[in-house]
Amino acid sequence: MNLAIVKYNAGNIQSVLYALERIGVEATVTDDQDFLRKADKVIFPGVGEASSAMQYLRERGIDKLLTSLTQPVLGICLGMQLMCQYSEENDTDCLGIFDEKVLKFDVAGATERIKVPQIGWNTIYNLKTPLFKGLPENSFCYFVHGYHAALGEHTIATTDYIQPYSSALHRDNFYGVQFHPEKSAAVGEQIIKNFLAI
Repeated sequence: MNLAIVKYNAGNIQSVLYALERIGVEATVTDDQDFLRKADKVIFPGVGEASSAMQYLRERGIDKLLTSLTQPVLGICLGMQLMCQYSEENDTDCLGIFDEKVLKFDVAGATERIKVPQIGWNTIYNLKTPLFKGLPENSFCYFVHGYHAALGEHTIATTDYIQPYSSALHRDNFYGVQFHPEKSAAVGEQIIKNFLAI
């Protein structure tokens, strides 16, 4: 399989490569548009800040390339957020693949003292699509984020932290997960395998 990982200025690329290595899969880290276009599957990772990441993608034309891809694409963490319509993080227009908006966690309405960003393990539920094949409801995944995608028509998994939000999204050939499957032990490994089987 020809698997590509998008190389840009907000990647958690090394940990994704290690996770793929553990299941015996090789990937090419690249920002070469021709290679990305011809890849069987594309992973769009991300750790960082929305506006600078979008600026980097636009300057290199990778934004238009990503939205034009027809093979399965998996956005991870910031990668998923950038696939949404808009992010409150520095008032950023994103790729618009998913209609959902990315919002800052609002601790003002919380009944208990809750830390932002959310860091650690949390459950995912209302699981839909083959991305979660073989996984039980309320499986635990590892999260690190201060912004979240609102619930919407593209939501395929939900997580509760201050309020319910989209922990995974799907539209056509595009999938996104807010958590880090590469750091989510056996559950994350299964999600990666499921994506590679789509």
